[in-house]
Amino acid sequence: MDFIDKLFAGFGMADTSWGGSVKIFSLVFLTFLVSFIVAKIFDQLQKHFTRTNNLWDDTLLWAARKPISMMIWIGGLSLSAAMADKVADTEFYSFAEPVARLGLIVMIAWFIVRLIGGAERIVVSPEKMKEPMDPTTVSAMSKLLRGSVLVTATLVILQSMGYSISGVLAFGGIGGIAIGFAAKDLLANFFGGLMIYLDRPFSVGDWVRSPDKEIEGTVEKIGWRLTTIRTFDKRPLYVPNGTFATISLENPSRMSHRRIHEVIGIRYEDAHLMDAIVAEVKQMLIADDEIDTEQTTIVNFNKFNASSLDFFIYAFTKTTNWIHYHQVKQQVLLKVYDIISKQGAAIALPTQTLHHSALSPMEVRPADQQAGN
Repeated sequence: MDFIDKLFAGFGMADTSWGGSVKIFSLVFLTFLVSFIVAKIFDQLQKHFTRTNNLWDDTLLWAARKPISMMIWIGGLSLSAAMADKVADTEFYSFAEPVARLGLIVMIAWFIVRLIGGAERIVVSPEKMKEPMDPTTVSAMSKLLRGSVLVTATLVILQSMGYSISGVLAFGGIGGIAIGFAAKDLLANFFGGLMIYLDRPFSVGDWVRSPDKEIEGTVEKIGWRLTTIRTFDKRPLYVPNGTFATISLENPSRMSHRRIHEVIGIRYEDAHLMDAIVAEVKQMLIADDEIDTEQTTIVNFNKFNASSLDFFIYAFTKTTNWIHYHQVKQQVLLKVYDIISKQGAAIALPTQTLHHSALSPMEVRPADQQAGN
């Protein structure tokens, strides 16, 4: 303020009736000018950082741009309020100064939260990182960091407003006990979500299935209270995180192979061809590039069925993709049919054989003879 007074005194406006208004207008105009200049500097820096391979400078610039612009205006308007108090002998600054102080704290917290968000997008992007981090873990860490920043900013604001932080913490401890009893299900879901983030039984995009409950679909979002699963008929299923602590869960997305397990029957009259069919089918599986022969591969005759001689195929595909797996399985079954046909055999159909014998004349009963007469 003293510097501004001396500056205006040099122009002979210190004691004029309209000098105070000019001072206030000049401060507002200066704030606008500084904000404009800083915006241009940010534009030039952005053009320069875009040409570099470093992604973190772009994120830092993006996170700082809006908070710094707001801080300039908060500072400029605060000085204008102080000048208004001095010129007009008001107490406007006594209200504006605490608001400016709180605004500064909020802007710093906003900058850190934006920086965390920008970092989160970088570390999970396969286009920006050679080895991107797991999205579920990064999301959990990001939420914890944001929560920590917001809690810290709140405590600093309370302290700046004259409240005792120790009293607030003591009240929070007592209130936390009461809330814990009243919201045990909410806390169970919170800690269930925390266990999901730590143990990582599944991630966003995984196909999950529970044999204990009717839960099956693709994970869309893992929240602190609910996990959103999109079922295969495209309906959203919202599962409380506490549920996952009490049920068994399968994650087919992490399977290493898919299994082909089929039973095929041939006719009884083709029994002499069984050895040749089984041997050729097994050789076909071994020669198939889509079958992983390092896994268990079995083709064996194993059952005398009611109307067929059954052999089974047990093998694993290299692919885990659901659509490709069915294409491989289709080709395998068609090749099995060709092998059976080439050997001169046929796949058995459910059949029944009826045995009957005619009575000889000597076996005709007297009652039958009388009926015949």
